[in-house]
Amino acid sequence: MPRIVTHAFALALTALPVFAVPALAKPAVEVAFVLDTTGSMGGLIEGAKRKIWSIATAIVDANPDADIRMGLIAYRDIGDEYVTRKFELTSDIQDLYASLLELKARGGGDWPESVNEALDVAVNKMKWSEGSDIRRIVFLVGDAPPHMDYEQDTKYPVTLKVAKQKDIIVNAVLAGGARDTERVWRDIAQNGNGRFIPIPQDGGQVVIIETPYDEDIIILQREINGTVIPYGPGALQKRTEDKTRQLAQVAAAAPTQASEMASYFNKRSRISSEAVTGDGDLVADVKAGRTSFSAIKDEDLPARLRAMKPEQRMDEIEKQMANRKALNEKLAALVAKRDKYIAEQREKAPPKVSSFDRVVEDTLKAQIKR
Repeated sequence: MPRIVTHAFALALTALPVFAVPALAKPAVEVAFVLDTTGSMGGLIEGAKRKIWSIATAIVDANPDADIRMGLIAYRDIGDEYVTRKFELTSDIQDLYASLLELKARGGGDWPESVNEALDVAVNKMKWSEGSDIRRIVFLVGDAPPHMDYEQDTKYPVTLKVAKQKDIIVNAVLAGGARDTERVWRDIAQNGNGRFIPIPQDGGQVVIIETPYDEDIIILQREINGTVIPYGPGALQKRTEDKTRQLAQVAAAAPTQASEMASYFNKRSRISSEAVTGDGDLVADVKAGRTSFSAIKDEDLPARLRAMKPEQRMDEIEKQMANRKALNEKLAALVAKRDKYIAEQREKAPPKVSSFDRVVEDTLKAQIKR
């Protein structure tokens, strides 16, 4: 019998600021989570930390060839530690995951929160890419209505008009059942061309399904991480090394989450060659054509490559490329079995109250394919 572990859960993460970036040559999916991080949202935030990888994988499943960028805007209210805290849209999902782990639910007091400012930051101040072959999606996640009495704020109806012009879909995820919040959230979803999504205050009961393939998936991903060759300035090399250790840290605390992380990397490997997200892996960057080995300075190579003769260095990179390719082919077979197993177990399970991860995944799949 499979062991199914249920956790109270809820997710949150969201958008980011700055100006537009140049049009991308490839299709892209950009998702920003605008998340209330006041005290009442604690259960949902803790759940989000566990499910970011399954949500990222849902994006890959919906559009395997797209560049994927995710971002987060945490918001509270005037008088709290911060009003908004911005994490840029990025393809470095591991970096975003680390930022999400640092978020804590604190503050609040009066009922309304700075929703207007948070949405304004998401729509007007983040780095949405230009171009027609891009899906731009926002999830507003919270339980309290906006302060409509702050004169300095751009009110949400104005912001939503800009969102339409930029082809940004705005969904409204309501945690809990507050009627005053529901009225506003329904209005935001309708005028944002998005969905109104009610979920329990704590994010809902999330069913985490352990599979017979998780342990082998984690072992294979560790072997793939062994093919990473950090390069660049010292700080970047250390950051890349830290990312290769992240899987082991996650596996020790939550094996199913580590399996989800490995599944994400495997599904992305066909077009990105990544074993870690972001810059700093020489094997992935040379394979994908993002850099050429001949252009890299000796001081930006790791010590073990610097110790080799010049003709041996490229041989080592090609060896690790071949190793990674072979390991990813083995891993792909396990990931397919894992996906099938989870789908079968979900079919057998009794209906559950809507949970944050499932409603976000279902919404993303529908809106990415629109």
